[in-house]
Amino acid sequence: MKDGMTIDGMKAAILILITVAIALCFAACGSGSSATAPKTQDEWTWANGSNIDDQVGTYGTEGTASSANAPGARQSAITWTDKSGNLWLFGGYGYDSKGNVNFLNDLWEYSDGEWTWMSGLNIGGQPGTYGTQGTAALSNVPGARWGGVSWSDAAGNLWLFGGYGYASVSGAAGVLNDLWEYTPAPPGQQMTVGEWTWMGGSNLTGSPGTYGTLGTPASGNIPGARYGAVSWTDGSGNFWLFGGNGAALPGDSGSLNDLWKYSAGEWTWVNGSDLANQPGTYGTLGMAAAGNIPGGRFYSVSWIDKSGDFWLFGGSGYDSSGTNGDLNDLWEYSAGQWTWVNGSDASGQAGVYGTQEMAAAGNVPGARNGAFSWSDSSGNLWLFGGVGYDSTGKGSGWLNDLWEYSSGQWTWVDGSNVNGQIGAYGNLGQAATSNIPGARTLGATWTDAAGNFWLFGGVGFDSLGDNGSLSDFWVFKP
Repeated sequence: MKDGMTIDGMKAAILILITVAIALCFAACGSGSSATAPKTQDEWTWANGSNIDDQVGTYGTEGTASSANAPGARQSAITWTDKSGNLWLFGGYGYDSKGNVNFLNDLWEYSDGEWTWMSGLNIGGQPGTYGTQGTAALSNVPGARWGGVSWSDAAGNLWLFGGYGYASVSGAAGVLNDLWEYTPAPPGQQMTVGEWTWMGGSNLTGSPGTYGTLGTPASGNIPGARYGAVSWTDGSGNFWLFGGNGAALPGDSGSLNDLWKYSAGEWTWVNGSDLANQPGTYGTLGMAAAGNIPGGRFYSVSWIDKSGDFWLFGGSGYDSSGTNGDLNDLWEYSAGQWTWVNGSDASGQAGVYGTQEMAAAGNVPGARNGAFSWSDSSGNLWLFGGVGYDSTGKGSGWLNDLWEYSSGQWTWVDGSNVNGQIGAYGNLGQAATSNIPGARTLGATWTDAAGNFWLFGGVGFDSLGDNGSLSDFWVFKP
């Protein structure tokens, strides 16, 4: 198991999350113009990849799809789903084409049952090629990184912000606040790969935020460099960003709780503090208030519901008393105010699982960070795994519990209520009620056009109980 990557003053936090090298032998799964999945409800399918840790992938030829292509396995990659339901994957920390372990900056598309290496290098540790800000070029590419955030716009372009890795200069990695747009090649064009555009932020690491005036957009505003933030896209196509671990104002770094909006080319500091390591202000459970704000945190999970409201759960950060640890608080952001909806205002809480597949008011997932999240077509919120506390509360470990939040209650749907579980893979390509991914954290997720949930890799347990980097590819139809 490899040591976690760090930034100054944050070694203890990042070691919790475990950085491990991986590689993957991902092959084609599904067919058609977008990712496809077995049509079995409420069952996991091991769709592709290896059930043994530390597998190596194959890049093939840039811009050319092949059933033999496979992204190297990794953790903390950045993902998108495009308008056609195709799956996109960028960077993370794992194995390159030579089997070396480093930050990655390769961009992949999964479509028509095949992976295509679309951009970036097949060798890890690469600095970014920024070009001219605002100008697209085939030679442009973000530097290798993990833990950035992503959005997709109405035109089908892919957006990337920050993370931890390499900027324009080779050398030591650090936190980033560069904003990028990737425009895929139009269908039917001779050019098969798209272009990156550096849209804003710094081409150096460690840049503090420029907050400006609360609630006022300005061309000079920019969130500080960070990794492990969460993001949303609202009904008007605006991008939102919350928290992470990194730089606030100059000389101040740590866990963040600032909320930002990006619209019409400008950032607005909307809510939260411009100082790091702030405790949460919870107010009264179930009641919105202008003064409520989640504490500074990173590697939370986020959702957006059918009403367009934002949701936030857990992460590693600060509770109501200012204690730093894993959290299990659930928050809703609606009409400009935060509401503490569920969970505890104290860190380090064990899970209350109740009876599997039965909702109950007292059920709640244990505190965790680095979990997985999806939203279904009904607007319900789904949560899987991460590293944190199980039903016993006896220390933190890797989890593989699957939860649904609907109508104000949590349901423990699948997986174990005890941490450290190995994966039950079954037969490749066959759904079964006994299948379940092994306990893990910091993997990649997507939701395809058909509403299926996809999960790839992370750090955790394979089919033999080995704890390492995973390259398995799973699908779940809610």
